[in-house]
Amino acid sequence: MKTGHANGSCLCGEVEFQIKGNMGIFQYCHCSRCRKVTGSAHASNLFVTPEQFGWLRGQLSVVNFLPEETKYFATAFCKTCGSSLPWRSKGSEVVIVPAGTLDSSPGIKPSQNIFCDSKADWYRAPNELPEYAELPVRS
Repeated sequence: MKTGHANGSCLCGEVEFQIKGNMGIFQYCHCSRCRKVTGSAHASNLFVTPEQFGWLRGQLSVVNFLPEETKYFATAFCKTCGSSLPWRSKGSEVVIVPAGTLDSSPGIKPSQNIFCDSKADWYRAPNELPEYAELPVRS
């Protein structure tokens, strides 16, 4: 198990949390649920145990969504700004932390892509696209 320490927050700053350590799992999930909840090509999730996770402030602003038809999938968001936030997986002892909500490095890098058969048909890997330091100038 890798260790690390990082704080995270929502976009408006109403909610803040902290992780101390991780389970060594940091992955990109391409399933349709993760694409819907992130509005992106995939979710970037880090896994921690409940003991490694703690709310620092704003927990009353966290809304949980627990779809009845799912075995593990759930999600949470800030009721003020709508940012994704960490949630406890249904049926397991793990907290899923959306990596984009972290304000510092968790000390681990993504190691795998999962549910690639569900990948969006328009998806292109980042290394296939040009990179710009800032917004590119229109030509």
